[in-house]
Amino acid sequence: MINKIMTADQAVAGVEDGMTIMVGGFLGTGSPEAIMDALVRKGVKHLTVIGNDGGLAEGQPAGSLAAKTPRGIGKLLEHHMVDHIIASHLGVNPRLNEQFAEGTLKYTLVPQGTLAEKIRAAAYGLGGVLTPVGLGTPMETELDELGRKKEVMVIDGKKWLFERPLHADYSFIRATVADEFGNYYCAKATRNFNLVMAGAADHTVIAPEKIVKVGETDSDMWQVAGVLVESIVEGEERWQI
Repeated sequence: MINKIMTADQAVAGVEDGMTIMVGGFLGTGSPEAIMDALVRKGVKHLTVIGNDGGLAEGQPAGSLAAKTPRGIGKLLEHHMVDHIIASHLGVNPRLNEQFAEGTLKYTLVPQGTLAEKIRAAAYGLGGVLTPVGLGTPMETELDELGRKKEVMVIDGKKWLFERPLHADYSFIRATVADEFGNYYCAKATRNFNLVMAGAADHTVIAPEKIVKVGETDSDMWQVAGVLVESIVEGEERWQI
């Protein structure tokens, strides 16, 4: 069996300035923190980041706690590593509006369900998805988040907006438990985008809290097949939020 286990620094060694990355998590819940820390150490710049939101800044409320450090994508924003963020919720992390006002950051809002389906389309090799969301709004005519022309289709007399897939160079995912092949499971709210992003990039990297041997657990518990996972990062701490 191929050894997929490596350090976070090894896993991000191929990330270069200007690349597009996907990051799992929902306001810091279920973000792959070990990988975000490694990206900060590497110091890559001008990234396009696809995720649900901009993570959290230090001290922001996270459930009943306050984040001791920036969380998730918030770590990248803190170090001005992002040029463009594609997300569905950008009203929490103050770094987003600060950098937008400075002219150093562009952001594109995509409806949350549409964002998930565009990522899923990339993961499953689909040509796109049809949705009624955005009909009758500027979304019908404006270019999409990557500058591609939108299309309105009529099927059986009903109008649909055609949305193209969202693909990345790397997808960075947090898992609760994974085996050495990369089959993985995400607990409770940490599932969010951590399931759909697997396979939606050229390289899929997971950061599990616990790694077990193949066959050590019931295979029915796995939510995502390891065939989609290229690298497994050791050292992810237990979920803090």
